[in-house]
Amino acid sequence: MALKINKLEIENVKRIKAVKLEPKENGLTIIGGNNNQGKTSVLDSIAWALGGEKYKPSQAVREGSAIPPNLHIVMNNGLIVERKGKNSTLKVTDPAGKKGGQQLLNEFVEQLALDLPKFMEASGKEKAQTLLQIIGVGAQLSEYEKEEKELYQERLTIGRIADQKAKFAKEQPYYPEAPKELVSPSDLIRQQQEILARNGENQRKRERLHQLEQEYQEVNEQLSELLKRQTQVEEELSIARKSAEDLHDQSTAELEENISNIEEINRKVRANLDKDKAEDDAREYRRQYDQLTKKIEEVRDQKVKLLDAADLPLPELSVKEGELVYKGQQWDNMSGSDRLKVSTAIVRKLNPKCGFVLLDKLEQMDLNTLKEFGDWLEAEGLQAIATRVSTGGECSIIIEDGYTAGQEPPAEPKKSWKAGAF
Repeated sequence: MALKINKLEIENVKRIKAVKLEPKENGLTIIGGNNNQGKTSVLDSIAWALGGEKYKPSQAVREGSAIPPNLHIVMNNGLIVERKGKNSTLKVTDPAGKKGGQQLLNEFVEQLALDLPKFMEASGKEKAQTLLQIIGVGAQLSEYEKEEKELYQERLTIGRIADQKAKFAKEQPYYPEAPKELVSPSDLIRQQQEILARNGENQRKRERLHQLEQEYQEVNEQLSELLKRQTQVEEELSIARKSAEDLHDQSTAELEENISNIEEINRKVRANLDKDKAEDDAREYRRQYDQLTKKIEEVRDQKVKLLDAADLPLPELSVKEGELVYKGQQWDNMSGSDRLKVSTAIVRKLNPKCGFVLLDKLEQMDLNTLKEFGDWLEAEGLQAIATRVSTGGECSIIIEDGYTAGQEPPAEPKKSWKAGAF
């Protein structure tokens, strides 16, 4: 059973002179009144009574009062909490009549229930961490967040390199007429020498032809004497002519030009190779970028599944990129009512035994928002005790000058006189 406040009595605390209150079991109980009348003092008194010495006001005794503070709270399970006397000593009595202390109260009193503004004023990431720790997925989600961040940074670096490579490749000149590989001077010279050798052989054959033609003329002149020699020479001449007909000299002009322009050719080849290499690098880094994008999406899916499977305090409440999100809105975009719902639900999740929260300064809410929040509290079986600068009908009680409006001030204690004492 979630513990709630059935009734409370407060005397001589801060601005309070004497106030009695029986909060609604479920829903919103609003303490109204003008400024400086003692509304917040009621909440501070409850926090002190239930939360311990760390919630004790620095000036707990009402100014001008000779009577010490007196706090009396009855919980819905019959537990009675009192602070009274000169030292405001705590006394906790359970329904069976056994006495206890702060340790007993700490079992059901959630600290944030007494100081909800502390949670609401925390940063978005601090609220998210509180929620994640409650539902038990904080450590695992932190690992996912760390992995996602590392992958994102790696992908960012890879993407920048890919862009640089692509830009470099685009800026490089390209020469389609250049060969695919660098030209070797020694290869060109060797090819030149081979052609010159073949051309020399062709020249030798031409010279031999010329020689044979001369001999043939001489043989004709001495035909009668050299018939045998003539036949032999004719055969050789026939063979030589056939060989010479198919001979074609090769030009070395192109090679000589290539040799003279080898540095320019190789410059173009190197430029082409650089451009090809840059394009290959850019494609490779883009491939790595796409792989990292896929990994990031997988990690994000794991985060979503982790949160979907978690026991969250509210439907549509989640954590995205380290921030609380409710109904698709981060904290700064939530309505006042939704902020209170989220905060109250998280407090309840922190300690299900605590069925109440204290809220200060609800004057920022309009009446419709107040009703909406109150209806939600009732539906959730939660109790909220709140203050509001107002004297309207939405207020459960009105505080005036430290008293409940309409309440008769308690009679001042009569002084007793003792003989001989002045």
